[in-house]
Amino acid sequence: MTLADPVPTMAPHSLLVFLLQLAFLLLLALVLGRLAERFRMPAVVGELCAGLLLGPSVLQHVLPGFSEWLLPRQPEQMHLLDATGQLGVLLLVGVTGAELNFGLVRRRGATAARVSIAGLVLPLGLGIATGFALRGVLKPAGVDPTVFAFFLGVAMCVTAIPVIAKTLLDMKLLHRDIGQLILSAGVVDDIVGWFLLSVVSAMATAGLTAGVMATSVLYPVGVVLFAVFLGRPLVGAALRRAGRAEGSAPTIMTVVVLVLFGAAATQAMRLEAIFGAFVCGVLVGTSKDLDREKLEPLKTTVLAFLAPLFFATAGLRMDLTGLRHPAVLAAALAVLAVAVLGKFAGAFLGARFSRLNRWEALALGAGMNCRGVVEVVVAMTGLRLGVLDTDAYTIIVLVAIVTSLMTPPVLRLAMARAEELADAGLTLGDAAQRDPGRSGAPDREVTP
Repeated sequence: MTLADPVPTMAPHSLLVFLLQLAFLLLLALVLGRLAERFRMPAVVGELCAGLLLGPSVLQHVLPGFSEWLLPRQPEQMHLLDATGQLGVLLLVGVTGAELNFGLVRRRGATAARVSIAGLVLPLGLGIATGFALRGVLKPAGVDPTVFAFFLGVAMCVTAIPVIAKTLLDMKLLHRDIGQLILSAGVVDDIVGWFLLSVVSAMATAGLTAGVMATSVLYPVGVVLFAVFLGRPLVGAALRRAGRAEGSAPTIMTVVVLVLFGAAATQAMRLEAIFGAFVCGVLVGTSKDLDREKLEPLKTTVLAFLAPLFFATAGLRMDLTGLRHPAVLAAALAVLAVAVLGKFAGAFLGARFSRLNRWEALALGAGMNCRGVVEVVVAMTGLRLGVLDTDAYTIIVLVAIVTSLMTPPVLRLAMARAEELADAGLTLGDAAQRDPGRSGAPDREVTP
């Protein structure tokens, strides 16, 4: 076939099925997402459950004929959904990068660094050890045990900034000192998490050799250096030119093009496309030439349409029936315990080393324990690369759901007790004297 030959178009039936897939997934994501928010849970939990209901866990058993018609086991049909979901997650990660507030990290200073480092290193180490211990149960055939273990370690150490921010906003803690400290530590976690995901993805695709390990680390470093020294002025010039035009469309189109080119660049380097999207998002968000008001329509479209569709699509890949096997169920409980204890303990110890009291440290642990969006992205990446099978993927997404549900009640309890101790002077104000980057008590509002 040459370029002059006509390319066959999509079959009418395939288009019909694709449209109904989108409609059903979005409808359930909307209904269950709103229902989750009504019960004071993150919307992402309901959106994941939308796919769970339509997937092999429920619909395939209740209405097998309709399930086979709506979700036929044809790669080309499912690839349409996958491609739409990938576009959604790339733009979601780009928007998330643009929303990161690096001023928080500077203001929180050493405390944020200690909390973040401890909250990364401990769960990462425990996750890697768990990956080696469970390789006989969860590792797919043909996958290098080291790659699998490192991937599980990355999944255990990530934090979800979007879900944390929404939870803090709902609890009226977003602009308070403890909320700002959680967010600032989460920003560092996000950056390191995307970096580690890119490194492990490169190892999974190119093999595990000394040369691959070296390039998988050097390439992301090279991407960051290119972004800082060359990407920043180029992005600034593009945004400045787009900002001169009337309306928000030129700015939105410019940002989307930048994110997609950045994703394509890192994908071509055998890194993860998400890493390039995130780096471009950060460049956009830190540019002085960005008119944030013009970016709001894109943010609304991504959060209201593309992101729920991605999470619902991610839920389709879950299969809870695998948990009926005792070995898989035991592995799921072990991974969940490691994820929760590792993140709680790491953030708690980092906070205690910063001389915060135990309830403030517990609040930081609860906030950092929330996985949500990022955990789902990591799981989908592992499934796409073949590092995870359906059972391992289901377990990691369950970790995202459970930790997102745990965060609000534990955070409320910890903050209530921390405020009770405020009169005794056992607050963040004690550590502020030792850390000039922080000040105030847990119930004091600060400017974001």
